[in-house]
Amino acid sequence: MYELTVEREFSAAHRMRDYPGDCSRLHGHNYRVELTVAGEKLDERGMLLDFSELKAVCDRVIAELDHRNLNDLPAFAEQNPSSENLARYLYERIATELSGPVRVEAVRVCETSGSCVTYRGPG
Repeated sequence: MYELTVEREFSAAHRMRDYPGDCSRLHGHNYRVELTVAGEKLDERGMLLDFSELKAVCDRVIAELDHRNLNDLPAFAEQNPSSENLARYLYERIATELSGPVRVEAVRVCETSGSCVTYRGPG
């Protein structure tokens, strides 16, 4: 089994609905995203997936979030844009963009250097 991980960053605002603290007010983060994909077979180049291809997929999805108020997006109309929900959202969106024998293994979202969450998906 091989795993590849790329790191990307984006900036966005959000507020936590029904939260009893400062995060109930609109604020922003410079998010760091670590995307890990996995697979068993290497291609004819000896690669699971080219890093540039993986970065491009991740960047396309993140572009939908960058410099946005996450609360305004349909994906977060019914749920808070917490780091947990954001990690699951990215996992699911990126999974739809990948094809072939490579699958999303995990998405890690850090809203600060010391506050991160990892989503691994069902099963």
